[in-house]
Amino acid sequence: MTTIPTFKRVWLITGASRGIGARITEAALAHGDAVVATARDAASIERRLGTQSGLLAVALDVTDEAQAARATAAALARFGRIDILVNNAGYGLLGAVEEASVDEVRRLYETNVFGLLNVTRAVLPQMRERRSGHVINISSLGGVRSAAGFGVYCSTKFAVEGITEALHAELAPLGIHATVVEPGYFRTEFLEGQSLVTSPRELGDYAASAGQVREAAKRISLNQPGDPERLAQAMLTLVDAKTPPLRLPLGTDTLQAIADKHAFVERETAEWREVAASTDFPA
Repeated sequence: MTTIPTFKRVWLITGASRGIGARITEAALAHGDAVVATARDAASIERRLGTQSGLLAVALDVTDEAQAARATAAALARFGRIDILVNNAGYGLLGAVEEASVDEVRRLYETNVFGLLNVTRAVLPQMRERRSGHVINISSLGGVRSAAGFGVYCSTKFAVEGITEALHAELAPLGIHATVVEPGYFRTEFLEGQSLVTSPRELGDYAASAGQVREAAKRISLNQPGDPERLAQAMLTLVDAKTPPLRLPLGTDTLQAIADKHAFVERETAEWREVAASTDFPA
């Protein structure tokens, strides 16, 4: 019988075959932790990372709730616990809101939102039983502010932000942390074909808005300013924190987006304050 070494932490990471999911997996393994790395094709993880005592590659389509339960069971059978859940699986949709078909929108939500919920529901019972754990949901700069061309995608990340904020309040009394991570543009394959779907419908009226974003995405792809290796190291810093934050923005572009969003909201709220306040019942 093979003896499994004792690991300081056990991670379960979805979407671990490429992009930031793969980088986080590599960093955690190098740090001496164990990782249950999941992807639709488990063999793709093994091809990239090989065989290691601390690595368990598991096939998981996050849109399948039964698969999420089986992946969790496999993790517990191998390592006995899951300390950190990283909900990273997801993809982007590029196109104006009106250009996106109902099927494109539904598929996006099935992965980015419902898939995240499937895995979270599968993992939380053992965290609650142990009164310990950390749920990390990967959002985006697009979870801070929406933009032309990425409106539907950003709406899924707005949902992730809201879910995580509620989880933070619900889980804190149980000794479990919840953090939403907001990466900006990092130099991964996210803007390439496997991680980004482009709506085939193009309407001329949106050429100056969403249309320009379509072109910009081609120029930005693989030239993004963020270093995914440093992002992975930041994740190790996050899980080491005694009091992790509710939100962790990563990248100077996300920091600027937050500053701009706050300034806009403050300015517009001040402009419309009188109308906003006028809707209460008279004192």
